Amino acid sequence: MVNTLKDICRDLASQLSARGVSFAILSPGTRNAPLIMALERHSEIRTKVVVDERSAAFMALGYAAISNEPVAIVCTSGTALLNYAPAVAEAYYRKIPLIVISADRPMEWIDQDDSQTIRQFEALGNFVKASYNLPDSSEKNIKWYANRQINDALTMALSGRKAPVHINIQLNEPLSETSDFSEEKFRTVELIQPATSISTAYARQLGCRLASPRKVMIIAGFIAPSPQLNKALRRLAALPNFIVFTETISNLHGKEFVSRIDTTLSGISSEERDNLAPDVVITLGGALVSRFVKTYLRKVKPKEHWHVGLSHTTVDCFQCLTTRIEIEPEIFFPQLASAMQPHKSPSKYADQWRIARDKAISTHQAYISHAPWCDLKAFSIFMPKIPKGANLQLSNGTSIRYAQLIGDCGFHRCDCNRGVSGIDGSTSTAIGAALAYTSGMTVLITGDMSAQYDLGAFAADGIPDNFKIIVMCNGGGGIFRFISTTSELPELERNFAAAQSVRLPLESLANGFGFNYYNAASEEELRTVFPEFIENNDKPSILAIDTPPYVDAEVLKNYFKRSKKFKNKSYE
Repeated sequence: MVNTLKDICRDLASQLSARGVSFAILSPGTRNAPLIMALERHSEIRTKVVVDERSAAFMALGYAAISNEPVAIVCTSGTALLNYAPAVAEAYYRKIPLIVISADRPMEWIDQDDSQTIRQFEALGNFVKASYNLPDSSEKNIKWYANRQINDALTMALSGRKAPVHINIQLNEPLSETSDFSEEKFRTVELIQPATSISTAYARQLGCRLASPRKVMIIAGFIAPSPQLNKALRRLAALPNFIVFTETISNLHGKEFVSRIDTTLSGISSEERDNLAPDVVITLGGALVSRFVKTYLRKVKPKEHWHVGLSHTTVDCFQCLTTRIEIEPEIFFPQLASAMQPHKSPSKYADQWRIARDKAISTHQAYISHAPWCDLKAFSIFMPKIPKGANLQLSNGTSIRYAQLIGDCGFHRCDCNRGVSGIDGSTSTAIGAALAYTSGMTVLITGDMSAQYDLGAFAADGIPDNFKIIVMCNGGGGIFRFISTTSELPELERNFAAAQSVRLPLESLANGFGFNYYNAASEEELRTVFPEFIENNDKPSILAIDTPPYVDAEVLKNYFKRSKKFKNKSYE
């Protein structure tokens, strides 16, 4: 096969394929031409070209999250690499193994005022597990060194706590020379990792420590769906002294769980919250969205806090961490559930929390029924109507927070870029997720400001026809009208929320990029238009939902005070 003359590029493509990388997103350039050739001409690697490197990296993030496979991203030299940073940071905190590959000038030309000779090596050092700087040479020992480093980079990304790595390759000119190569075999260093678990005896010991009358609260942050984990947590939630709190992006489902954390905590009195304080908190997954539960646990200070999962550092968000259990949750919790079965002493703890949950949901429903047209009303209408087999993608800001208030709708999967909680790249991430999820539709719920950050994503080719975007058009930056830090500032509208300046021409964008377009500006219009929006799969679709920004903010503020106005008769 005719391929690039650069040994290091062919070696890299071979190693990527051997380690399970079957998809690479390429951004055009000159210096990375040999890398593009090597990947395009590898029979086991599928490629996609995305011009904007920031969008390319977020698409790779979304694809990797849904496929549960590593994805390679390849860019040319210069500032191209720096555009990867937001998505790479997100991938680092979500434990997603992106393989970041950048072409570079030879080392001797860096900082020499020649074109694109910036310092690329370790430019992403704070957001990758390791950085590698590889020379381009046909000399035997240098080729051996490069192969060794490539093996190390891929092992680093895919073992232990998974995360991105950065491979920077200094490519000499000429860049486009090719030759005919017979089938080549590059060395792949096999990695065998021992199975990790806890002994039955130690699991039983932990079970004794958690037995009634101890009050145990399990809280799940963002995590990929796992039937095994879900089953184990439901077994634990069946115990009278265990309560399980989940978030929309925990991807856990069960009637025993408290899936509306902020709704529940804001719907009960401070005295009730104090009486329901846990003795032990066990956390799993990534960072929590709920500000209420973080504030609550920092106040009541549980005697113990265990965190389960592979961590990059000591994470002590509640300021009471006592135990790190460095095992994957889907391994640990089934063992714990089995160890807990003999411990069924009486306790009212779980029932008390479920009564509090149901009481709070009752006032939630009463509040929604009396609310005027606003974001919260719109979410309460359309979220239950999204097909259960859909993958839901949520942007940051108010979109994820409103979804949390609606609770578990039983979707196939739900994700949000909560690793670093940025609003950039939400559309690109969702498109990448849609490319990976071929068994159903992907629905992105985003805000107009978040959508504005990522307009380049609409230009991507090959967006699936069943990809849906719901854009909440509330004047941009609705969360700034809600949070106390900014809501009372005189600079609010000009510098934060930007109600007058943000008016996306979504209909024109839809027409220009080949999307169906729908619009709703009232409850009646939303109920009328939503079925066609969700069922029409002849091409991707955008639904713009217009709501009054000041009403949105007021409704959301008052939501957390609703228990003072609405009394649940069945609990009085």
